[in-house]
Amino acid sequence: MASKTLLRVEDHARDAAGFTYVYPVISRRAGGVSIGINLNPNNACNWRCVYCQVPDLQRGGPPPIDLDQLAGELDTMLHDVVYGDFMQRRVPEGARRLNDIAFSGNGEPTMASEFTDAVEIVGQMLARFALTGQIKVVLITNGSQVAKPRVQQALAAMRGFGGEVWFKLDRAPKDGFSSVNQVQMSRTAVERNLSAAAASCPTWLQTCMFAQQGRLPDESELSDYLAFLAKQRESGVAIQGVLLYGLARPSMQPEAAELAPAPAEWMQALATRIEATGMPVRLSL
Repeated sequence: MASKTLLRVEDHARDAAGFTYVYPVISRRAGGVSIGINLNPNNACNWRCVYCQVPDLQRGGPPPIDLDQLAGELDTMLHDVVYGDFMQRRVPEGARRLNDIAFSGNGEPTMASEFTDAVEIVGQMLARFALTGQIKVVLITNGSQVAKPRVQQALAAMRGFGGEVWFKLDRAPKDGFSSVNQVQMSRTAVERNLSAAAASCPTWLQTCMFAQQGRLPDESELSDYLAFLAKQRESGVAIQGVLLYGLARPSMQPEAAELAPAPAEWMQALATRIEATGMPVRLSL
């Protein structure tokens, strides 16, 4: 923890603190310091999004999680942030606020069989450092596992100490293969999982928009996406809003050379259209 290297928005290195499971980042969407929890240190995920920044990404699930080590790393990290000089040593001025603890990392966190135990550890640490209700706990997820009982149990615990879910929805779900997420998807399953997430814990949709092979999502794709959002509202799914963001860090996937950020004006126009469906939007370029 003696490093003096400043954290940067464009660098979310998982080894920034020299730990296996815990890493600090400056999050543009959080607007401050986020302490990440990486339950996929083997770089394995059940999806393979073309914009993913994880190097050597492979299909699969996480290895067994050493919960004692996770607790020790999180305790050390929070002690340095809350009582030490971490902010002065590692964080640029203007970002020196602890915003959240986020289950993110190098794959889908909810694939870990120990996910519920990891959430319990976070709750204990929040209480230990008098942070309960002071910072958020965020689950960044592709939503594929959230309807499972063990994940529902974890989400209920998160809700109890101010947690929220960021549920990936990059395009309107259709039955078949999603080229953005490189996974077979069922619209019915996505709707079921989204409804389960929103019923268990405050849930935001997170949507990444970008150009691929020189082409932005066309009007048909955007109309389908907006219609999906409108349908969720009409169906009573309690979505908090949309976290709309673009490419800030380079993809580490084979498609990287094909990808480019969407123009700021295009992103703002889409944000305006999303708001017209009645959903709040937080735009991060």
